[in-house]
Formats: sequence, structure tokens, C-alpha cells
Amino acid sequence: MSSSVEHSVGLAGPGLGPGAAVPRAACRAPAGFAETAAPAPNFAALDLGTNNCRLLIARRAGAGFRVVDAFSRIVRLGEGLAASGRLSDAAMNRAIDALRVCADKIAHRDVGAGRYVATEACRRAGNCAQFLARVRDDSGLAIEIISTAEEARLVVTGCAPLLHPRIPYAIVFDIGGGSTEIVWLRRERVRGAYPRLDILGSISLPFGVVTFTERFGGVEVSPKVYRAMIAEAEAALVPFEKAHGIRREVRARQVQMLGSSGTVTTLAGINLSLPRYVRALVDGSMLTFDQIDIVSRHLARLDLEGRAANPCVGRERADLVLSGCAILDAICATWPVGRLRVADRGVREGILYDLMRGQTEPSA
Repeated sequence: MSSSVEHSVGLAGPGLGPGAAVPRAACRAPAGFAETAAPAPNFAALDLGTNNCRLLIARRAGAGFRVVDAFSRIVRLGEGLAASGRLSDAAMNRAIDALRVCADKIAHRDVGAGRYVATEACRRAGNCAQFLARVRDDSGLAIEIISTAEEARLVVTGCAPLLHPRIPYAIVFDIGGGSTEIVWLRRERVRGAYPRLDILGSISLPFGVVTFTERFGGVEVSPKVYRAMIAEAEAALVPFEKAHGIRREVRARQVQMLGSSGTVTTLAGINLSLPRYVRALVDGSMLTFDQIDIVSRHLARLDLEGRAANPCVGRERADLVLSGCAILDAICATWPVGRLRVADRGVREGILYDLMRGQTEPSA
């Protein structure tokens, strides 16, 4: 679904307390993003993932930015990839159709600078070079494949304004289509400066909602299958927990959790009983672990049609949502923080902040 209506992103200011509503009018940016009154060009950020193709076009507005156009379409680029190791013709055609729309929007919005990235599906596919050559020939878009570390950095950069300023540690995660990125970071205050976010560690789990659904099924998910997905995800988190001792800080109540993914935004929309998904109500909202459990159990009791009927799920995600819930359950069980902040933002917003700072090359 695309939008050409201008709107400001809702960014949380540094004084935001736990559970407080995110202000929608005053846009604030991450540390180091200084205000300027000078007019700015449009910037574009494109994220081609395993499941979605997403575009944001924005212009700088004060200390934040104003979105002037957006596009998002489920393309399932990674469909069948786990079994074949290659992108299928049908999946590539779906993605190219979506990328044509993105290229047209970029061309008509006077974009001064842009960065267009691909993630897990393209990292894994043996024929991705040929696919990206087709994309360039067909749409003119030069798409780069970014590393898991760069993907994690961009997610953190895009979500940083939602982090609580007085909680020193954070777990930030993004449950994607083909992988799940988890970042452990510390927020350090520097005298006379904005807080600095130090990434202490990150991990990319080799599964997401598409890969789990293809392996375990998404039409009929029995309690046994659901528990098996949780168990696999929990086992994959053990080495990361052992390496960083995150639970110790969780027990000391020094950790916050932030989730950036379709799974957590979907669960937030359902928890809010929204008759249709509204980003302004979901982005920055809070979900307690009890609420996550209630909504996940509700979805697990529904059949495919029942899940599809929910306006915050829809037919395109009805077979994927339980896989995401299982991965989220594993994250919550591993690190029982008790609640998480929901972010309808991530890689694209991180790219935009980089571009507006003049940083167009990946950070080390």
C-alpha cells in the first residue's frame, strides 16, 4: 500500500517515560542529528527483504524528517529459497514489479540522495547477482546487499529515538522474513553531549517468518508444532545469552526491549482492537508480555481464515503470523523484561538518518 500524503514521523524525545504516549507533533532525531533551518532535498530509502519491499521518501524537517511518499508491498522474495538455494522466477518477478513502482516514485519526487538495500534473501540466494542485474536493467535501481551487522546497525539507528533515556541497556530485535536480528546495546551518557549508543553484540538468527512457515507450516499450526518453533528459536538464543550475560542485567531491571517487525506491530494493532492498522497508534506503543501471550494464544486458536479476517493481519500475512509469534515468544522467554516498545520503523529510517547526516557509506 502506498501513500503520497506528507506526514511527520513520530519520534520520542529524550524525556519520554515508560508507557508514555509518543508525541506525534514534535519530531526528534537520534544523537548527532543537529537541527538546521536550511531547506533540504528529498531522500529515499529502500529495503528489499525476504518478505517485503518497502520505500520511504522524506525531507528533513527541523531535527527530524517529514515523509513525503511511501510504498510497501509483500513480495515474498525468499519463497522457496531455503529448499532450492535460489530465488524463483515468480518471486523475482513479484519483486521487480514492486521495484518498478519504487523507481517511478523516486523519479517523480526529485530525490537528491538515496540508498537501496537488500537483506537476507539476497545474502543467501545463489542467483542474486543475476537478479540484481535484472533489477538495474529494468528499473535503474542499484541495490546493494548489506551484511547482517550493517542491517542491525541501521535498525538501531532507525529505532533509537524510541529508547527510554534512563534505562542503560537495551535489546533491540527485528523478526524478518528470512532472518531475525538481535542487538544488545548500552546507552552511555557523555557529559555535555547526547547519549551514545554502543552496540555490545549482535546476532543474526538464520530464520524468520517465511523460513519458519515453509518448514513448519502456516495454515494449520498445532500446539506441538508451535512449541517446536519456540524451542528451536530458544536454542538459537542460548549462545548469545551466554556470551553477554543479559539475564543478569534483566534481573537488575536495567534492560529495556524494543521490537521492530511486522510481528510486533501486528500484535500491537490487535491488542489495541484497531478496526484497521494505523501506524500513528502502533509506533511507540507498549506491549506487556502478558498482552503478547494473550494475543498469540488468540491467533493460535484461529484457523487461517480467522487470522486473515483480522484487519491487522490480513490474507497476505495470515500464514506467517504464528511463526513470528513463536520467535517472539522465544525472545520473551529468554529475556523476561516484562514489556517491550513497538517500533514501526527500522532499516529505512536508519538509512534516512544516515543520508541526512551525509553518511552514505556503511559504518564499520
